[in-house]
Amino acid sequence: MRRTETLAMMPRKLYLGPLTDSRRWDKVTLRPDDILVVTPPKCGTTWAQTIVALLLSGDPQIETQLSVKMPWVDIRFREIDEVAARLEAMAHRRSMKSHTPMDGIPFHPEAQYICVFRHPLDAHFSYRNHIRNSPLRWFDHWFPEDDPDGITFRRFLDGGAEGYDTDVMPLAHILRHYKAARARADRSNVTLLHYADMTRDLAGIFAQLARVLDTPHAEDLMAQLIAVARFDNMQQNAERFAPSGGQGFFKSDRAFFESGSSGKWQGQLSEAELAAYDAMMDAHLSAEDRAWLEFGSQQ
Repeated sequence: MRRTETLAMMPRKLYLGPLTDSRRWDKVTLRPDDILVVTPPKCGTTWAQTIVALLLSGDPQIETQLSVKMPWVDIRFREIDEVAARLEAMAHRRSMKSHTPMDGIPFHPEAQYICVFRHPLDAHFSYRNHIRNSPLRWFDHWFPEDDPDGITFRRFLDGGAEGYDTDVMPLAHILRHYKAARARADRSNVTLLHYADMTRDLAGIFAQLARVLDTPHAEDLMAQLIAVARFDNMQQNAERFAPSGGQGFFKSDRAFFESGSSGKWQGQLSEAELAAYDAMMDAHLSAEDRAWLEFGSQQ
């Protein structure tokens, strides 16, 4: 039996949190030309989705409308039958989003999987800001406004990869995402990207994904698409590019993009907290894997 067939037949892990449910994927029938953007939260999901939308359309003016056109299948906010029916009715090439690790979603041997990662500490601090900007109050006890005892970071280190903790993105969940993606990274339909590389060389990322997705464009048009996807442009036009932008869901669409910087955790953690983080990373990853997960291709 070929390995692609084995992966497709393997039982999927269940990721069931208050916000997401990986069983919703049971209602979606994947197609060979589908594109799935699979990431932990705040690691460049919207950025990658925007790049995919631009490459598929070849239109710098496209209104991405990610929540509707490229839906987050896992999230419970919309009835899954409605989401599945909308996806099934799409005659064009489809793209979807997931915050479930690769071992919890269907694996199609021809569909393309784009897995995006970021330094776990940057993702964590970005997620803190995201929680403040969200109207959802479910996770306030994980992210207290006043936190002199470091509860938030302690739970980041102690939280599990599954169950309720799935939706608050503890380090264990990020590591599960990474290991599940890396286990499939030898497949031609699985691409691992890093936020730091997207920041350093956006043109290179566009060229890589254009090859992977077979969406070539003339050089002058590609330059226009790249300009649209630059972080500062997306931030300045947040109502256009944020998920559900312009609909009043977030307190601030612009704050959804916050800063896009790396190293925002520096100076924010004690020596003991950093030592605990280092110990967990070293216990679960090789030196090579840790270097890539934290800093991308130019570690």
